[in-house]
Amino acid sequence: MPANTVREMREALEAQMLSPLAAISAAAVRERPEEPCPIRPAYQRDRDRILHSKPFRRLKHKTQVFIAPLGDHYRTRLTHTLEVTQIARTVARALRLNEDLTEAIGLGHDIGHAPFGHAGETALTRVFPDHFRHNEQSRRIVEVLERDGRGLNLTYAVREGIYLHSKARRDIMTTAWGTASTLEGQIIKICDSVAYINHDIDDALRAGVLHKEELPADCLAVLGNSHGERIDTMVADLIAHNWWASGEGQAPDPPLLAMSTDVLAATNGLREFMFNNVYLNKTAKADDDKVRFVIETLYAYFVKHPEQLPTDLLRINRERDEPAERAVVDYIAGMTDRYALEVFKRIFIPKTWGA
Repeated sequence: MPANTVREMREALEAQMLSPLAAISAAAVRERPEEPCPIRPAYQRDRDRILHSKPFRRLKHKTQVFIAPLGDHYRTRLTHTLEVTQIARTVARALRLNEDLTEAIGLGHDIGHAPFGHAGETALTRVFPDHFRHNEQSRRIVEVLERDGRGLNLTYAVREGIYLHSKARRDIMTTAWGTASTLEGQIIKICDSVAYINHDIDDALRAGVLHKEELPADCLAVLGNSHGERIDTMVADLIAHNWWASGEGQAPDPPLLAMSTDVLAATNGLREFMFNNVYLNKTAKADDDKVRFVIETLYAYFVKHPEQLPTDLLRINRERDEPAERAVVDYIAGMTDRYALEVFKRIFIPKTWGA
């Protein structure tokens, strides 16, 4: 048997192979101290906890852009999450950063999304007095709701990266909440946009909401004409422009990841085009009023009948002395698209009876 555990050997390899700017697993901090795993370093352990959680599994039936699509090839929130994580790992590996940390943040960044995508998020924001945002709900899930109110006890770096992945509309480099202190967390924020800009184009073309000739030529001239070309351009630019993160060259102060001017401008231009022509498109948003009606109706019903909420959420709600509305939002936000419709049907649609 080796003198050191597998985990200790992996941590030693990290110290030898990763960039001096990488987040080292041996330095990871948890809110509640716990016995280290003899096999897995801390960030790998976090990755596994997220991967095996119920909220992660529910992502397969949550909307990305197109609500409840019948086609098998449209993205869901789960496939989006996997694409973000894969792209981010490529960047992290090239820059000698911590892939386990990058993957853990990537897998967990969207687990707080409401049913029906951003339409559901907007609907919850309208009715919940404390304002609802999916990144805040993602953090709440891993810190509070999972494991019967104990949370997953993830490391600080993973929780921070999950919370700070969102950005403002005007620029993929902006943030409304702050910037992750780890480069791995910053990678997820950028690669989230790299993934959804490109796969949402693919889905919009498949749905007939867009046609190839409508895509902005100036952006394509920089990024490429195909799905693969555009991702390759963005990823290669992220690696080349931030080569300092690998430990070679002078790091900026503060050490913030960025894109080259031309690629960033083209990426932001393509993203703005998607907002104007897909995300806010009447065809793609045709069911948003129906989503709002379903979410608002369910919210009003459960606020009036909190005793019908799941017992675990009620217990957490009581122990934390939170208003009943908070438990209602936790319940609705955790629903998949189809479960939300099923609950709505069960409560509000009359049953049919046989002859």
